[in-house]
Amino acid sequence: MNEELRALYQEVIIDHGRHPRNFKKLDQPSCCQEGYNPLCGDRLTLYLKVSHDKILDASFEGVGCAISMASASLMIERIKNIPVSEAQQLFEDFHLLVTEPTPTVETLECLGKLTVLGGVRDFPTRIKCATLAWHALKAGLDNAVSEQLVSTE
Repeated sequence: MNEELRALYQEVIIDHGRHPRNFKKLDQPSCCQEGYNPLCGDRLTLYLKVSHDKILDASFEGVGCAISMASASLMIERIKNIPVSEAQQLFEDFHLLVTEPTPTVETLECLGKLTVLGGVRDFPTRIKCATLAWHALKAGLDNAVSEQLVSTE
């Protein structure tokens, strides 16, 4: 990766880390999911509004390093107004991005702006920071889908 692109990626992470988007408690969420990284103390609560297998809205609150805050902020921008199944696939793709040495072109295209976080794969201790919000998303969606199944029976 050239130095100009690396600098741009760092700027995006710093911007979202200092000024996270959708950083608030969501009114009447259908799901709240907490995430905690005991290694560094990052902690967040993810709020999701899910209806008819679609994420209508999302937000988060918490404290953490720039990587965890930026990851949560960028993730929420990407998951709003998409089907639950697409968000679940994004989780898988993001996990590959931060853990695999060479993610596929398809993975990179699917993730778009989220690829700025791919550099954490070179710093194994930071992977948990980048994936904290994503694991909260996965658990929250699993809970939301389970609740929808129960309420329709």
